[in-house]
Amino acid sequence: MIEMLQYDFMRIALLMAVLIGLTAPAVGTFIVQRRLSLLGDGIGHIALTGIGIGLLTSTSPVLGALVVSVLGAVTIEVLRERSRSGADVALALLFYGGLAGGVLLTNAQGGGTSLQSYLFGSISSVAVGDLYVVVGLAVVVLGIVALFGRELFLLCQDEEVARAAGLPVRFLSVLIAVTAAVTVVIAMRAIGLLLVSALMIVPVAAAQQLTRGFRSTMLLAMGVGVLSAVSGLAGSFQYDLPPGPSIVLLALVLFVVAVAGGTLVRRRRARAAAAGGRIPAVRPGVDAEAEVLRG
Repeated sequence: MIEMLQYDFMRIALLMAVLIGLTAPAVGTFIVQRRLSLLGDGIGHIALTGIGIGLLTSTSPVLGALVVSVLGAVTIEVLRERSRSGADVALALLFYGGLAGGVLLTNAQGGGTSLQSYLFGSISSVAVGDLYVVVGLAVVVLGIVALFGRELFLLCQDEEVARAAGLPVRFLSVLIAVTAAVTVVIAMRAIGLLLVSALMIVPVAAAQQLTRGFRSTMLLAMGVGVLSAVSGLAGSFQYDLPPGPSIVLLALVLFVVAVAGGTLVRRRRARAAAAGGRIPAVRPGVDAEAEVLRG
């Protein structure tokens, strides 16, 4: 780790890894609870068109991806709300159209090599200007989670209850989608658009194995995300591996460890409950809130 910090580009990469490890699972917690686990993957496809526009116009591909991703996220939520029966087909057309548009625009500009770095990640190529954009976007995402956390939780738990409570359901639904889009843009240079959704989902799935409440799940997921991102980056530097796949595979390893640990914890609690003559209200080691979160 100390050797890695001797290089300027690796110090930038390390800061980005920490930001990605925090933001992706924070947003992913809401996405998982709302049963939209593939939302990040779909937005990643749409972001390719923004990257292609940025490369073709010689402007910032990151800002191009941000604008197109946000517009795509709003469109996704509108389609999901207005046409639930045909939303899957409409969303698939949108995702594949974004992927095809990005490839065509990039090829027209002659940036096939550049596209590879966005698809699979190339954290060593991140410039200081990109870092400023990522830091700003990360602050926005974490600020939204902190400011609207309670409202977003209620929406994800039960949309009808949220509506009955007087919450602006449409605004909050769009807010989740837009925040997911911003998170995709934050992580795409390091993880890659084809893998970024994994860091939004896998740490949350790992945290669910060990926690019993929504807040504790989010906090542990963020910890797993940071550990995966930083350790994966360090491993990629040490062994000359691509950072994106290294980070995701490490997150999957932590998920397997969490599953094993969670199983042991639940069995121990079940034995303790049986010895005390108590019957768990939901099932061993899981309370009602966690039951909702697991879906």
